[in-house]
Amino acid sequence: MSELSRRILQRRLELGLSQEELAQRMGYRSKSSITKLEKGVNDIPQSKVEEFAAALETTPAWLMGLENTTFVPPGFEPLPEMVRVPLVGSIACGTPITAEQNIECYIGVPAAWHADFALTCHGSSMAPTICDGDIVCIRCQPEVEQGEIAAVRIGDEATLKHFHRQGDTVMLLADNAAVCPPMIYAGPQLNEIQIEGRAVGFCRGL
Repeated sequence: MSELSRRILQRRLELGLSQEELAQRMGYRSKSSITKLEKGVNDIPQSKVEEFAAALETTPAWLMGLENTTFVPPGFEPLPEMVRVPLVGSIACGTPITAEQNIECYIGVPAAWHADFALTCHGSSMAPTICDGDIVCIRCQPEVEQGEIAAVRIGDEATLKHFHRQGDTVMLLADNAAVCPPMIYAGPQLNEIQIEGRAVGFCRGL
């Protein structure tokens, strides 16, 4: 059994998680993948270490037994501390955006982003800043600064746009105006929109 396998088993037991629960957090179909990893039958690819760290509420360095190691090879950066946030899929009308029925899965993101949830971007209205398929991390807050990219809920849809307010008028602007012209709301129309939060980071091409 490798040090990484041993620490995954140790941390899972510390958290009181079953193999089934850890498999669910990792998006595996069954616990057999976790069983093989903990027994050292299967190796864990480097790309999965951060996801395991987030799922086990620890750091990649601890999982790899490097928590007391300060040396970083030239050309490499230390892995950031990770946390798990819900990835929101389709949104049920009238429910909070992070309600259970809206959540597809949980993903690991850098803790420094202070994100509360993530959305998958669909379409090219915010390209090239945010492209189709990018995962955008959002920090929950009811107000955003002028021009910031906000997650704005309109009915049962969430859109990512630059937010502008002038008096009693709100304008949502896309980076690609040819795809999405300005969206303007005023008067009673303002009741249709709700700011969910501010974009604080994104993962490209996941």
